[in-house]
Amino acid sequence: MLGRVSARPLRLDQARRIALAAQGFDRARPERPVTTRDLQRVLDTVGLVQIDSVNVLTRSQYLPFFARLGPYDPALLDRMRDRAPRRMVEYWAHEASLMPPRTWPLMDHPRMQRALDGSWGGMQRVAQDHPDLVAAVLAEVEAGPPRTARQIEAALGHERSGPKEDWGWNWSLVKNALEQLFWAGRISSAGRTAQFERRYAALATVVPKGESGPWLDPHRRLPPEDAYVELVRIAARANGLATEADLADYFRLPREDVRPALGRLQAAGELEEVRVEGSARPWYLHERARRPRSVSARALLSPFDSLVWHRPRAEALFGFRYRLEIYTPAHKRVHGYYVLPFLLGDRLVGRVDLKADRATGVLRARQVSWEEGRGGSGDRAELRAELELMAHWLGLDDVAGA
Repeated sequence: MLGRVSARPLRLDQARRIALAAQGFDRARPERPVTTRDLQRVLDTVGLVQIDSVNVLTRSQYLPFFARLGPYDPALLDRMRDRAPRRMVEYWAHEASLMPPRTWPLMDHPRMQRALDGSWGGMQRVAQDHPDLVAAVLAEVEAGPPRTARQIEAALGHERSGPKEDWGWNWSLVKNALEQLFWAGRISSAGRTAQFERRYAALATVVPKGESGPWLDPHRRLPPEDAYVELVRIAARANGLATEADLADYFRLPREDVRPALGRLQAAGELEEVRVEGSARPWYLHERARRPRSVSARALLSPFDSLVWHRPRAEALFGFRYRLEIYTPAHKRVHGYYVLPFLLGDRLVGRVDLKADRATGVLRARQVSWEEGRGGSGDRAELRAELELMAHWLGLDDVAGA
């Protein structure tokens, strides 16, 4: 890459603070009620927010906003997704994610055009083996209001005969057809139900004002090479400082498509190659990255927060080895089931296995694990304060276990 010989060095603590600032953790939380504008600022800062179905604490998409803003009304976030004018839409980016509407057309080449060979097997098979069904499903979605897969199945006379508890990943042909159309960008989502079911909708129903051109007409979308530049630009701004692997992981882009985009952004002066203490890989600093002298953050991070979702990055910048143990058998777990990293200052100092026990009104810290040299009385007091704040936000009365 350009400029490798003259790459200037950054200390690890400088790199860490740049990364935190880019993710919005150098800003103080509002001392007034959080507004839609605050939520929008967070979304614009991080670029996209991953969705996950696990609800042992709360749905994952709500946590990054709480981490950066403190308590807020989740209904505000739902309205940004579900009602016009839509300020966020769902699509497959870094897994299922919420993103600004302007980002959706950029996914045309990386994802939509590869629906027949890049999506999951069930989606590919239904498109290949049942094209008439896919066409019927598309027509049904476009003819009616936003509906769940079960409602579309009922409308087409494909009601399920299996038990409800098997719904999960036991997808029907209609559900696979809906997901194939969603992946291909031929339909969209008008939000989710309280049971986390996606409400499939025609593009014309969801398209935000002023975005109809690239949303409805693929020929008005950017050429692939320009779309990759835009996606890498978003990732670079959200990371502040990143390796090629970090930039590729943000939107799960092929490295061979990221490299030319990275080269163009370097040539334009938007990215500068630097060296980070302790790392042999080249890193790329965004031209507008903030470089605070200190960061005084305090936050519990979703396992799917964009600060930590690329585990090698978390390890390189914070010395924090983090693995999700949800699918690990209970007796083999080291830190717990739903474990949130604890950010204090500019370090990840511990991790907490959390559960919202709604029946008793208690936020339970089932296990607390501190990093080496941390966990003194000051750290524990800060964690307790953050847990109490989270409990209040979740409508729980008490905190147990910390």
